[in-house]
Amino acid sequence: MCAVAELLDILDLETLEQNLFRGRSPKDRWQRVYGGQVIGQALVAATRTVPPERRPHSLHAYFLLGGDPKVPIVYEVDRIRDGRSFTTRRVVAIQHGRPIFSMSVSYHVEEPGFDHQAPMPAVPMPEDLPGEGLLKASVMPRMPEPVRAYFERERPIELRPVELERYGERKPGSSRFHVWIRATSRLPDDPAIHQAVLAYASDMTLLDTSLSPHGRTVFESEIQPASLDHALWFHRPFRADEWLLYAQDSPSASGGCGFARGLIFTREGTLVASVAQEGMIREKRTPPEPEA
Repeated sequence: MCAVAELLDILDLETLEQNLFRGRSPKDRWQRVYGGQVIGQALVAATRTVPPERRPHSLHAYFLLGGDPKVPIVYEVDRIRDGRSFTTRRVVAIQHGRPIFSMSVSYHVEEPGFDHQAPMPAVPMPEDLPGEGLLKASVMPRMPEPVRAYFERERPIELRPVELERYGERKPGSSRFHVWIRATSRLPDDPAIHQAVLAYASDMTLLDTSLSPHGRTVFESEIQPASLDHALWFHRPFRADEWLLYAQDSPSASGGCGFARGLIFTREGTLVASVAQEGMIREKRTPPEPEA
């Protein structure tokens, strides 16, 4: 099964009962469930309880406990409100009898209104950046082993970082980071699937941006990263299997936590989504040597 087919299978939750769904994790080597997977699955669970003419426009999530990839995740949906224009759902993800994640999702009927957006940053287009083949052949050998292992395995989301050099050296850099993203093969035409896939992808590089000013990355064994919360707003239609620019920046890091924001644009410059996240970015402490 290719990576995208497996992702679609993971997002296709099993219905247990009304408002109750079950999802599984991929068979990989992660010690904890990837946060974007839980966001995507929770969004699928909530969307299945909402009329199809209403689309999600925002979600706000909290990661409570690390997920266990060896056992299924049960998603319980609470139908908070069904109004004339807006619908609200609350989702709780449960493992081992305890909540590991909670999320509120708001849905909205399509309607006309005022329209403006932030401009897309001027960055190279994805075809002007190293592709997967060139990355593996020429760039990856110079990368730290954890970064190399991440980029070399088959993934459902292709990444083309603009500031790729930050992965090759520990050098403090800008608090801004840009990466082009897309699903590695074509997705079905259902907009709900594209929203779930983007929700999945939105957690992939955002927290890492908060380490860029310090010349560090979440791939280092000395860094202990964990997403704490995640917010996502959908603004306009898009396809997650076409190139999207994820323009990220980190206004602050303090007290063991990093805060980062992201704007997601189509290659034509249309702003389709906004993201914000705070996460833990602790540096692991070396235990003191025992006294002689």
